[in-house]
Amino acid sequence: MIASIDPFHAIAISREAHRLEAAGRSILHMEFGQPSTGAPAAAIAVAHHVLDTDPMGYWESQPLKGRIARHYRDSYGLTIDPERILLTCGASPGLVLALTSLFAPGARVATARPGYVAYRNTLKALYLDPLEIACGPAERYQISADALAVLDPAPDGLIIASPANPTGTIIPADELARIAATCAARGIAIISDEIYHGLSFGDPARSMLEFAPDAIVVNSFSKYFSMAGWRLGWIVVPPALIDAARARMGNLFLTPPVLAQQAGLQAFEESAELDGHVATYRRNRQLLLDALPALGLASIAPPDGAFYLYADISHLTNDSLAFCHRLLQDTGVATAPGIDFDPVEGHHFIRFSFAVSTDRVEDAIARMVPWFQAQGRR
Repeated sequence: MIASIDPFHAIAISREAHRLEAAGRSILHMEFGQPSTGAPAAAIAVAHHVLDTDPMGYWESQPLKGRIARHYRDSYGLTIDPERILLTCGASPGLVLALTSLFAPGARVATARPGYVAYRNTLKALYLDPLEIACGPAERYQISADALAVLDPAPDGLIIASPANPTGTIIPADELARIAATCAARGIAIISDEIYHGLSFGDPARSMLEFAPDAIVVNSFSKYFSMAGWRLGWIVVPPALIDAARARMGNLFLTPPVLAQQAGLQAFEESAELDGHVATYRRNRQLLLDALPALGLASIAPPDGAFYLYADISHLTNDSLAFCHRLLQDTGVATAPGIDFDPVEGHHFIRFSFAVSTDRVEDAIARMVPWFQAQGRR
């Protein structure tokens, strides 16, 4: 028996965008959620030194685990034993470790719809049963405690993300507490994807560990730390699951790259540079919000954090994938179709990533405004 996995359509959009770029077209890449900036300069300098002096190998940095534990103390007021922290090759393997440590095949795991495409497909690949809960404007596109309370039977697990992909919405602290209480009462295990922490435009996002100490948290250096290509992340597991998670990490992935671990340790000390990136995202976000009337986009998810704008284009199309292909061909602006994130309502949505330079956002708006205005309404 082989699991049936849906394609990630934004990857196909990106391939087409790079093909056009290689042919000489000017392309603006807003299709992926990856910073256009590189790792902090001091982290890169450390990496150069490591390349020159360290043969590397299979290795887990105890100093990095200790620094991550200090991050939880400083940012959330939490005391986390460094032995509860497993370093991973990015958040994607971290999700696999969390799911396989918690669940046997056939377990039902709830997620928000819309939500990150890999939640659904990773669950399916592991022979778990994804239970997607429709979350629209009334719910700010996020799972609520009330929605979990009425599920019958209760799912075995829940994946939450705050800030979320594709919407950027943040779950308030009081709702996180209610979700934690509901899950505790109903025996629902929680995996919290906190990969976009550090990228908030109002109050900082809160960690689920503040409300559910036995949750598994997945995080990464890819977003705030601007180190997507370094493939470094971590998970925080409850004490009872440390051995199970370690066994899976050792057999499936060994260790994350030594070079990335050394650079990541330094990256934690470069908050001034990294917060400068957040300031750029804040400007880019405002530029897109200001351009919405000219684009004719009246309904969006609240972009509280991350670097996405998820917009309703149902007045223009019922085929977001074809719409994104046309937008790319006509304007050179690459975006992600909502169908990746919501197989039911995503035909009517499009996601813009504003994790690029401000001049590129300005260029994209200039190209898109006349194009959007020329589209016929349904």
